[in-house]
Amino acid sequence: MLELRHIGKGYASGRRVLTDLSYILDSGKYVAIMGESGVGKSTLLNLIAGLDTPDTGEVLIGGIAMSSLDDDSATRLRRKAFGFIFQAFHILPHLTLSQNIALPLLLNGISGERIEERSEQMLVAVGLHGRGRDFPRQMSGGELQRVAIARALVHSPKLILADEPTGNLDPDTARDILMLMRAEIKANGATGIIVTHSHAAAATADLVLILTKDGLRPADSADSAASHLLR
Repeated sequence: MLELRHIGKGYASGRRVLTDLSYILDSGKYVAIMGESGVGKSTLLNLIAGLDTPDTGEVLIGGIAMSSLDDDSATRLRRKAFGFIFQAFHILPHLTLSQNIALPLLLNGISGERIEERSEQMLVAVGLHGRGRDFPRQMSGGELQRVAIARALVHSPKLILADEPTGNLDPDTARDILMLMRAEIKANGATGIIVTHSHAAAATADLVLILTKDGLRPADSADSAASHLLR
C-alpha cells in the first residue's frame, strides 16, 4: 500500500531531517513510529499524506507516485483513501460534532441515512454517544481529540495517519481509542501509522519503528521493552 523511496527533506533553515529514507508498508499493517523530538516524525507523516513534498525521492500509494498527481487528483485521493488525525484536531467550530464527523462522507458523495447511521456509530465508538448536536466550544480537549479520530475513521480509509492521537486522553480512554483504530485498520485491510512518544500507544501496533537521522529501523529490546510490558 505505501512505499517510501529514498525520501529526503530539509527545513528552510538548511537543517535536514530526512535523508535517503526508504520503507515499504503492506496493507493491513499497523505501525508505530517513535523517535526523539525534532527528528522528523510529523514531517514524515505530512509527506506521506501529500501535505508537503519531499526534496528528493518518491512517496507511492498503491503503486501511484504522489508527485505524478495534479492538485485535483491528489485531493480526490486524500479525500477517499486517507484518514489523518492532526495534533491540532482541526475541528470546524461552526459545525456540530455529528456534522464534523460526517464531513468525509459528504465529500465522498455519501448522503442521507447512511451519513447519520455511520456518524452515530462513530460517536458511540469514541465514547460520545448522545453528543452529536453539541458544538466544539462545549467540548474538552480530550473530547475534541476523540471527534477528530471519529472523523478520520468514519469513511473507512485505506491509509490512516495519526500524529500523537492520544496526547489529550486519559490512559483508559487512550487504550480504547487505540484499539478502535487497530480494529478499523484490520477490518478494512488498511495501512495505519501512528507517530507517538507513548510506549503504551506504540504497544497496540504490529510493529514499532524508530526514526533516526539514518532512517527507519525496527525497535530493539531496549527501545520497546516498556511497550511489550503493556501488551
